[in-house]
Amino acid sequence: MRAFVFPGQGSQKVGMGVELAEASAAAREVFEEVNDALGQDLFKIMSEGPEDQLTLTANAQPAIMANAITVLRVLEKDGGISLADKADFVAGHSLGEYTALCAAGAFSLADTARLLKLRGESMQAAVPVGVGAMAALLGADIAKATALAEAAATGPDGEVEVCTVANDNDPGQVVLSGHKGAIERAVAMVKDHGIKRGVLLPVSAPFHCPLMQPAADAMAKALEETRPGAVSVPLFANVTAAIVTDPPAIQYLLVEQVCGRVRWRESAMAMAEAGVTDFVELGGKVVGPMIKRSAGDVNVLTASSMAEIEELAKTL
Repeated sequence: MRAFVFPGQGSQKVGMGVELAEASAAAREVFEEVNDALGQDLFKIMSEGPEDQLTLTANAQPAIMANAITVLRVLEKDGGISLADKADFVAGHSLGEYTALCAAGAFSLADTARLLKLRGESMQAAVPVGVGAMAALLGADIAKATALAEAAATGPDGEVEVCTVANDNDPGQVVLSGHKGAIERAVAMVKDHGIKRGVLLPVSAPFHCPLMQPAADAMAKALEETRPGAVSVPLFANVTAAIVTDPPAIQYLLVEQVCGRVRWRESAMAMAEAGVTDFVELGGKVVGPMIKRSAGDVNVLTASSMAEIEELAKTL
C-alpha cells in the first residue's frame, strides 16, 4: 500500500518551482492559477525572493502548497500517473494537510490557495510579534517534551503561560509552542529533563497552540463558505492520526488543527499499521525522513525536480 505525503512550513526556499515551470506547461498552469486566485505574483516571490517575503507565513503557506501540487500535476499530466489510482492514503504536515486535500480533490487549487493565504494571515495576526515563540527539542520523546512543557509553563512569579507540544514529529524531535517567556524557559531547562538540545525556531507566530484561537475562528468562518468536498483518497488527519473521509469531519478537523497538535509520528505509525509500505513525499524532503524514523521498515521516495518526477513515474 502507498501513501502520498506533503510537507509543511519551513520547506520553502527561493527558486522553488523554477525548474518545473521552465520544463513543463502543466507546472506553469498551476503557478498561473495560484497567482490569479490570490491576485498577486506569488510565483515571482517563489522564484526570485526576497527570502524574507517568501518566509512570511501568508506567502510561505500557499507557496509550499503550490510547489507540491505542481509536482503532482507534472507527475499526472506529463508522467501519466493518477494519484487516485496510485495512492491508498494521503497526509500532510500542518498546512500540508490542505495540499493533501487538494491532491485528493476535496478543494480546488484556487480555493486551497485562498484558504492557505487566509490561514497564514490569520495565524500571523492572532498573536502580536514577540509575544509567542516556538522551539524544537532534539533528542526528546513525547513524554519528556510534555513534562518539560508543563514545568516551563509556570514563571518565576507563579504566573502560568501557554507552553504546549505543537508538533510530535518523530521519536527524537518534538516542537513546543506558546508564550515567548515559557518557551525560553523550556529551552533553558532541557538538560534537566534529559533532552539533548532545545532550539528556538525562526517563526513569526506560535503555531498549533491555544494562542492561535483567533486564527481557528477565522478558519471556521472561511471553511463554512468554502467547504471540503468528497475525497478520492482517504486522509490521515493531523489532529487524530486516524483516517477521515467524511467532508463535515474534515472541515471540523481543519479548524481543530489550527490550535491542535500535529501528530505526525503517530500518523506515520498508524499508516504503517494500516498496511502502508511505501511513502511518496511530493515537493520536499522533510516529512519523508520523519516517517522513516517513526515507522521504521518502510520505503520513502521523494520528488521535487523533473529528474526525480521522471524516476518516480517509472516506479509507481
